[in-house]
Amino acid sequence: MSDDCLFCKIVNREIPSEFLYEDEDYVVFRDINPAAPVHLLLVPKRHIRSINDLESGHESLVGGLFPLAADMAKKEGVNESGYKLLFNVEKGGGQEIFHLHLHLIGGWRKK
Repeated sequence: MSDDCLFCKIVNREIPSEFLYEDEDYVVFRDINPAAPVHLLLVPKRHIRSINDLESGHESLVGGLFPLAADMAKKEGVNESGYKLLFNVEKGGGQEIFHLHLHLIGGWRKK
């Protein structure tokens, strides 16, 4: 945990948030500034600053985000109409919170 990390504080329930999903490795919640009708943040509980800070041993944690995203897309009803998965990396890539997270964005047009 990083003491000044917003997502670490959310994971540790120091800042209230409604989790749509939680297990021992991840939490999922809605983005407070959504870019689409469905905009979820899939956040590993383990603090990793960004994609640039991945180390050996992080493969399964990062890899687990993708089946979780597919499950969340189905729960949100965008699995068939389509959605985007996005990692922002560093300030120049749009990263605002320096705790690795995956955006699931969709819901513009449903079938």
